[in-house]
Amino acid sequence: MRTVVIIGSTRAGRFGPTVAGWFAGRARRRAELCVDVVDLAEAGLPDALVEDGDPRPAPVGALATRLAAADAFVVVTPEYNRSFPAPLKTAIDWFHEEWRAKPVAIVSYGGESGGLYAASQLREVFTELHAVAVPGGVGVARYWEQFTADGAWPKPSAPCNTDAAALLDRLTWWAHALRDARALRPYPAS
Repeated sequence: MRTVVIIGSTRAGRFGPTVAGWFAGRARRRAELCVDVVDLAEAGLPDALVEDGDPRPAPVGALATRLAAADAFVVVTPEYNRSFPAPLKTAIDWFHEEWRAKPVAIVSYGGESGGLYAASQLREVFTELHAVAVPGGVGVARYWEQFTADGAWPKPSAPCNTDAAALLDRLTWWAHALRDARALRPYPAS
């Protein structure tokens, strides 16, 4: 199963690469998952979308190839002002059929809510794109409290470790189910 993990934050000093690296490491422990990490800060996607029918800019085309090859996605997002970052929304909007009939798991982090407001909004966006938002998720509240004495993240006792295992189980199930369904019958175009 080709699984793309997307780092949704592009801010300087962001914590997203730490969370994505941790989750991707957990996913790579599963022999059936082939993990590709996409960092939106390095993807070079333009901020402004083009009109339908206009050629896609080269960075969009390069990322489209990686997303189209995926069987499943994991979006790692912070929560800013009860939502997810604008560059993540722009990145999502550049693509359509790449998301279609594929599962999307959400790993969020932030303050008290653990990014759950951002995750809730992402579920709505992906549903509109005909992707399947995997139920549950990983929400890391007060992530700055989850460091070990030697600076490693997260602590072995952090709830996100158990949540990650359950989310990977569900994501893998949905990835198999939807890949089999797409092979049997193409998803209806809009």
